[in-house]
Amino acid sequence: MKELKLALLGFGNAGRAFARLLLDKEAEIEARYDTRVIVTAIATHSRGNLVDPRGIDLAAALTELSEKGHFAKSVSGTTMDIVTGADYDVLVEMTPLQILTGQPAIDHIKGAFRRRKHVVTANKGPIAWAYDQLAQMAQEQGVFFFYETTVMDGTPVFNLAELTLKMARVTEISGILNTTTNYILEELAAGKPYDKIIATGRKLGFIEADAAMDIEGYDAAAKLTALLNVLMDAHMTPDRVDRTGIENITVADIEAAAKQDCCIKLVCRGAMENGQVVATVKPTLVPRGDLLATIDSTSSVVSLTTDLMGKLSVVEHAPLIEQTAYGIFGDVLRVLDGIHG
Repeated sequence: MKELKLALLGFGNAGRAFARLLLDKEAEIEARYDTRVIVTAIATHSRGNLVDPRGIDLAAALTELSEKGHFAKSVSGTTMDIVTGADYDVLVEMTPLQILTGQPAIDHIKGAFRRRKHVVTANKGPIAWAYDQLAQMAQEQGVFFFYETTVMDGTPVFNLAELTLKMARVTEISGILNTTTNYILEELAAGKPYDKIIATGRKLGFIEADAAMDIEGYDAAAKLTALLNVLMDAHMTPDRVDRTGIENITVADIEAAAKQDCCIKLVCRGAMENGQVVATVKPTLVPRGDLLATIDSTSSVVSLTTDLMGKLSVVEHAPLIEQTAYGIFGDVLRVLDGIHG
């Protein structure tokens, strides 16, 4: 039986959920592809690193982290040491996002490509900041480069366009891409105090300790840029997005919107204007009858306007970490599909 070796960079909630999914689907993968998918390296920032070219015992690694909080037999070295030296076929990039630069994830991916390794990334930074360069490197090296998880967890957006909208040209992208701001605006409209909203969101695990990157629109701008780069050849970076967050939205603003039978949503939009893609992220009045008004809590939506199929919308309803894991898993399966042709 053949083997496909994975190196996992990052082993947080998404990485561990992905590992559990690999274990759950192990027999099914082997039956379908005649291939064992094994993890030969795991790199973390604070829990240690594991390297074993014969395959790491994922069940034991998960138990060890759960019980001890770190790997007992960690090997020395940096994440980049694993990128450049470990034995793997596919690099799975899941390190924390550095939203203002996309680094060091960009360098991780470049390092894998230089070794002619395939890459699956859940990190939106590289797609937002260096997509053109990375896509060209992947093509030149003859390797696969997949990134479905970067915008809407496991929801098929990039795959939808690439695999089912052949020869259709995307002319506009819009939607609600940041779930944190969507949740905050909805809770403010329900009359809850801002501090309590933030505290509850942190307790539930979807608002970071520092929510500024969400609230000020940086995350939404990065996601929009990733979509535009891949689906509209925008050749842009997040700093070119006309960005306004929700930090200055008040309860009075929300009440005024309600009097007009509207709500306020942080809406992303990118479209071709005068021969170039123009992108905005800004709080927008949305009529109650509009699809965007129905996107509640931690749900999100992206709409693609095309020349051949009109406007299509995909909604992700209140995702959990399992949806993120599935996005990564699906991209690994695409690698297997590609290898087996």
